[in-house]
Amino acid sequence: MNRRFDTVTIVGVGLLGASLGLALKARRLAATVRGVGHRQPTLDKAMETGAVDATYLSAREASQGADLIVLCTPATLVPRMLDEVLPVCTPRTVVTDVASTKALICAHAHGAWPRPFRFVGGHPMAGSEKFGPEHADAHLYEGCVTIVEKGEGIDPEAKQTVCDLWRDLGAHVVEMKPDVHDVLAARTSHVPHIAAACMAMLAARAGDVRPLIGKGFRDVTRIAASRPEIWRDVCLTNRAAVTEALGELIAELDAIRQAVAEGQADRLESFFRNGQDSRREVLGE
Repeated sequence: MNRRFDTVTIVGVGLLGASLGLALKARRLAATVRGVGHRQPTLDKAMETGAVDATYLSAREASQGADLIVLCTPATLVPRMLDEVLPVCTPRTVVTDVASTKALICAHAHGAWPRPFRFVGGHPMAGSEKFGPEHADAHLYEGCVTIVEKGEGIDPEAKQTVCDLWRDLGAHVVEMKPDVHDVLAARTSHVPHIAAACMAMLAARAGDVRPLIGKGFRDVTRIAASRPEIWRDVCLTNRAAVTEALGELIAELDAIRQAVAEGQADRLESFFRNGQDSRREVLGE
C-alpha cells in the first residue's frame, strides 16, 4: 500500500486520465506523471490543470522507463496502445487500463504479452457526463468500485500493484473475470446508457417538452450527455453481452406495452412493484 512510483505514464488525458494524474500527485504517489494524447491543445490543458508534468504525442516514447502505464483511451484503442507500449516495457513495468469493457482487451493482452502477464485489466466505475481534462477531479476515484482482472497467468506482484494503486486512491477493489465483468456491466452500465439516449430522443421528437421536464427526466437522461464515441466503443467491444441484455429489455418493454394497451391494472402494478423490489435488491437496501 502507498507505493510511490518514480514515473507513471497516462495514455489518454481526458476526464479519467487527468483525474488519475491529479489524484496521484495529490497523494504523492508519483514523482513524475507523463501524459499522452493525440491533440496538443488537450495535452496543454492537462498540463495547465496540473494533472501531468510532461506531455507526449507518442505512447511508446512516453512509456520508456515508466514504472506504471495506465491506458485511459476509449476501449477500441486499448489493444493498439498495448501493442505500441509493449516493446519498451521492462520485466518490471506494470500496465493497466480503465476501459469499461474487459474481455476483448484482456484476451488481446494474453495473446500478445509474455507470461506472467504484467498487464492487469482494470475498470474504475467512476466518471461523469462531463469530459475533458478541464473537468478533472483529484477525488473522482474516492469511494468508487474498481474491477481488477481475475484469471490465470497474471503476475502476482503486478496484480497487487494495480490493486494497491486503486485502494490508495480511495477505491473499493473487486476482482472479477473479464467475461463475467462484461455480462454484468452490460446490465448495470452499458444498456442503461442506451436507454438514457432513447429516452432523450423520445422526448425530443415530441416537440417543446421543456415545461414538463422535472428532476426525474434529468436523472434518467443525465448519462445521455456523455461522449458518443466512448459509448460507441463500449458497444463495439461488448457486442454479445449488450445484444443479449437489449433483447431482455425489449421483451420487458413489449410486455409492459401490452399491459398498458389492454388496461391490465394488476399486471401494471405487479410490474412497478417488481421494479421497486429489484432496485432494492441490486442496491442491497
